[in-house]
Amino acid sequence: MADSTETVEHPAGTEAPAPPVLVEREGRVLAISLNRPGNGNAIDMPLADALADAVRQVDDGIGAVLILGEGKHFCLGGDLEEFGAAEEPGPFLDALATRLHESVAALAELDVPVVIGLHGGVGGAGMSLAGIGDVVVCGRSAKLRPAYLAVGLTPDGGMSWTLPRTMGRVRFMDLAMTGSVLRATDALSMGVVSRVVDDDEVVGEASRLASQLANGPTASYGRLKTLVRDGEQRDLRSQLFAEATAIGVSAGSPEGREGVAAFLEKRSPKFQG
Repeated sequence: MADSTETVEHPAGTEAPAPPVLVEREGRVLAISLNRPGNGNAIDMPLADALADAVRQVDDGIGAVLILGEGKHFCLGGDLEEFGAAEEPGPFLDALATRLHESVAALAELDVPVVIGLHGGVGGAGMSLAGIGDVVVCGRSAKLRPAYLAVGLTPDGGMSWTLPRTMGRVRFMDLAMTGSVLRATDALSMGVVSRVVDDDEVVGEASRLASQLANGPTASYGRLKTLVRDGEQRDLRSQLFAEATAIGVSAGSPEGREGVAAFLEKRSPKFQG
């Protein structure tokens, strides 16, 4: 995505700042890009509002969501200047986190794949957003840092729920409390990201994967996400029952029938989405 710091000219000749989030439908992919490059895509209330509005655009015609960041960084976290200017920082941050959490919860609950491309700095709430992705592509020189405790704050954006489950409680506590920087290769080995590519390949690889998944067996992806999401709360026997039910539904669905027929006929499946 292009680095956009331009303003949008209105018919009356006045100018307004570029939108904090760019949204584009590319086939069956809904591409969402954080667009405050001059501020490291730091999250303020307008960006949180725009992100929530963007996620609400996911409909039955969308097969995957792609999230990127404009400029040099994916997202450096919350906007500390906005925090500092607030007359009552406690209520303000509560309200901002609550607004951001609408998007986090909505993304986590989507039945379609969420692909995230990380580059540059990925701090605080930016790292929290990364934790929501189903497929996370990371640039080789990207640096991930929780950052909250370094300024006396605690995590938001779901970080305290997602990251202990991916990297383990002890490693997460160490990382969060010390404010250490996690490099791309370490993030990969800990399961925080799923792929590491050269920096100039992040957008292309994330876009390619989003397009590939968007044209795959959408309903089966949804059932997979439900199994994984609900499996956190189940014992093994309950999960086995849920798996048997889901694979039965999948086998009788148009996607399942097409997938098996394509395998037997030695051709690529043509899923309808």
